[in-house]
Formats: sequence, C-alpha cells, structure tokens
Amino acid sequence: MTRPLLPALAAMATLALPAQAFDLENMTDAERDAFRTEIRDYLLENPEVIMEAVAVLEQRETAAQAESDVQMIEDHAEAIFNDDHSWVGGNPEGDLTLVEFMDYRCGYCRRAAPDVDDLVEFDGNIRFVIKEFPILGEQSMTSARFAIATKQVAGDDAYKDVHDALITFGGDIDETALTRISETLGLDTDAILAQMESPDVTEVIAENHQLAKSLGISGTPSFVMGDQMLRGYVPREQMEVIAAEIRADS
Repeated sequence: MTRPLLPALAAMATLALPAQAFDLENMTDAERDAFRTEIRDYLLENPEVIMEAVAVLEQRETAAQAESDVQMIEDHAEAIFNDDHSWVGGNPEGDLTLVEFMDYRCGYCRRAAPDVDDLVEFDGNIRFVIKEFPILGEQSMTSARFAIATKQVAGDDAYKDVHDALITFGGDIDETALTRISETLGLDTDAILAQMESPDVTEVIAENHQLAKSLGISGTPSFVMGDQMLRGYVPREQMEVIAAEIRADS
C-alpha cells in the first residue's frame, strides 16, 4: 500500500462505519480482527473506492497548497513583484505579473523560455519579471553573475540580450564564452567582467535565494503568476488558461 493511501483509507473508514465502531482503543482483539476483515473484504470487492478516496485526498491537498501559496505571495509581494534589481519586461503597466525564478543551466528553463516569450508577446498585457536563481553549480552561478553584472553596467536592454544568449548557449560557460557573448553584442566586456564579483551582484543573488526559500522554491523553473505558484515547466497553452482564470477571478 502506498503512503498516500493510508490517510485516505482512514478517512474512508471513518465515513463508512458507525461512530461506535471506531472506539479502537476499547475493542477486543476479536472485534479488532473482525473490523480489519470487514475493511479488507470491502476493499477487495470495491477497489475503485480506494482511488476515489485518494482523489478526494489529493483534491484537498491541492486546495490547501493553493491557499498556502496565496498567503505566501501576499506576505512577500513587494519582494516578488517590485524589487529594485530584477529585470522587468513585457508590458510594465500590464494587468497581470508573471515572475520566473530561473537557472541558465536548467533544461526545463530552456524549454520554457520560448513559451514564456510567446505568452508575454502575444498576450500584450503581462508584466514579466526575471529572478536569477542559480542552483545547478558553478556555471549556473557564473552565468547569473554575468547577466546581473550586465544589467548593472549596461542596462535592461543589454541584460535581455545576454539573458537570451545564455539561455540558448550550448557550451561550457567560462570567461572565453562570456567574452565572446559580450563582444558579439557590442558590450563593454571588461567592465562587465569586473562587476561580476562585486558586492552588488552578490547581494542580488543572495536576496533572490532568500526569497525563494521563503516561498518554498527549491527548483527551476518556478513561476509566480498573480496569486498563484506554478512549480516546474508549464506549457504556454496551460499558462494562457491560468492567466484567463486569474483575470476572471479578479
């Protein structure tokens, strides 16, 4: 029996039998054995009940998680949506904000990138925020530092160009690779490389990691859309549905 079935079966049994039958502490051994036999026989004759109970349990857990997410987002709204260091694109005056916690070495982040870009472009009313959240090793950290340093040295447009280059880059990320990216984009390579290890860049990464911890985010990509948390890769079509639901409820 898998672990999620245990609470589901207990709940099912509670609903199925009279209250007096559930004084398990005061049952005799014979009564307890009879009770177990009845439950077992019932489940063998009606195995679909197990899946029904599990489905109810999962629905309740999903609802509880969604409620918890709403509260977490409300508690940290300023840091999520309006910090002073994250890149903001899309429609700055949009009626819905989408925030992505991402890592350049994350395969699912790479898969999500064109979906997110298309969603933001074709919707036209989404404000899009990128949170650098390097968690997959040294090259992830180097990439994030380079992107943040680019924003601090050269501004938002240069940051987005570097972001797009890094999210599609196929080789190892080292100084040679970063120099090639920077020079291809016509940026001040020396200034950006010098900024990468600055306290300002370190502070951005530290703040993003602390925010992610507060939100229970441990993987990438992770999204905040309106008052909902979206964990993992979400196809564009599903994001469109979620966006429409959020707008309909607002």
